[in-house]
Amino acid sequence: MSRSIRPDAVLIQAVIAGALSFAHLHDLAQAAGQTGWKAWAYPVSVDLLLVAAWRRLRTDGPSRLAWCWFLIALIASLGANVATAGFLDLDHPPALLRLGVAGWPALAFLGGTLLAHTPTPRTVTDDHTPDAPAASTVTRASEPVTEPEPIPAPEPVPALPEAPAAPVVEAPPALVAHARRLADDHRARTGSPIDLDTLRARLNVPPAMADAIAAQLT
Repeated sequence: MSRSIRPDAVLIQAVIAGALSFAHLHDLAQAAGQTGWKAWAYPVSVDLLLVAAWRRLRTDGPSRLAWCWFLIALIASLGANVATAGFLDLDHPPALLRLGVAGWPALAFLGGTLLAHTPTPRTVTDDHTPDAPAASTVTRASEPVTEPEPIPAPEPVPALPEAPAAPVVEAPPALVAHARRLADDHRARTGSPIDLDTLRARLNVPPAMADAIAAQLT
């Protein structure tokens, strides 16, 4: 089934305005030293960046990224249209214009890449949220109150038997006299009383016997 083509005044106006803007951008790029296909690529780059930013605003909603690149492309297009109106001498363009035209491809490439590959966070709302359960209106029969059973008292813990006292070690008088001579000799040589470890090592007796002898020496 064929469709009848009807002219749209808005579409015709958009085509005419786009063609004029395209020509002005081409003339400005050509005046800045870009010749051949390069001069035709500049208006395509500016218009595509403008359309991409506007599409991002329409589909993903307002964002700083989309608004930033939309304004950059709009200023570039508007500036080119104003510059070709006689405000600049296109036969002798200023160095700043040449600098801007030469740096535009890198700027447009960066903007197009960010618009194409930067995701826009969206908040997902779930319309199928479960309804809150209604308050239960069922009344239960009152249950009889039962008193808690008394807790039995803990049984007393039997006391542990006391450990037997250590046997008292008695040192023989002869061994005590020998230890006294060793202690006197040690004091005479060193000027200090003999310690327990040295006394036990000199007598070659167990620790308990050494403690008993040292107690009798004091």
